[in-house]
Amino acid sequence: MQRGGALPLHMQISEMIIRDIAAGRLVDGARLPPERSMAEDFGTTVRTLRKALATLEGMGLLERRQGSGNYVRAGQPVESVYSMFRLEHAKGGGGLPNARILSVDELPKDAAQPAYGDSPRGTRFRRLRFLDAVPIAVEEIWLDAGAGRIPPAQVQDSLYLTYKQVLKLWITRAEDRVGLSAVPDWAPDAFAPRPGTPCAYIERLSWAQGPEAVEFSRTWYDHERALYVQRLI
Repeated sequence: MQRGGALPLHMQISEMIIRDIAAGRLVDGARLPPERSMAEDFGTTVRTLRKALATLEGMGLLERRQGSGNYVRAGQPVESVYSMFRLEHAKGGGGLPNARILSVDELPKDAAQPAYGDSPRGTRFRRLRFLDAVPIAVEEIWLDAGAGRIPPAQVQDSLYLTYKQVLKLWITRAEDRVGLSAVPDWAPDAFAPRPGTPCAYIERLSWAQGPEAVEFSRTWYDHERALYVQRLI
């Protein structure tokens, strides 16, 4: 399960459970399987699994009862690594997001982009996104150059976590606009919709600690494999 650029395994496990709770796969009061069985399912040790469960308990999403087991506590919003990631499996919801970097370049901003940051340049990340092992989207993310530079080797599956750890930059809110757009010509073969064909599409502006947006992104996603989900709690 662990791979280069991925989150630490205990974080992957906790994020997967968080998304399953949000999607309704795990309901309030549900008892989780025995820890040894869960560890085997996740391909890890009981020690690593318990570290993930402790994270969930600290978030108020899990009640650990001595001699009885671990029980889900759902119903409240939770800030997690992927709390702003809105794509889920089309059938059943949930899924652990991960990514393959296609390119990282510092370039002049495209004049057609909305205003964000104060630099004429930005770092452009192009990625193929997955839910679990299923390719579901291609992304183009532009971070204002004034926010700082990130060495490609330090880019993780979660860019927002990368921003926080490398640049001390916290994304606090985002505005999404959903529509249709043609798949870009740089989309890899692993992404099922072919370049030039109409595709489900998301534009996002993201803000950090300051009053101006610092990031602009475009996401083309395969609507047969993933859905855009926004929950109000």
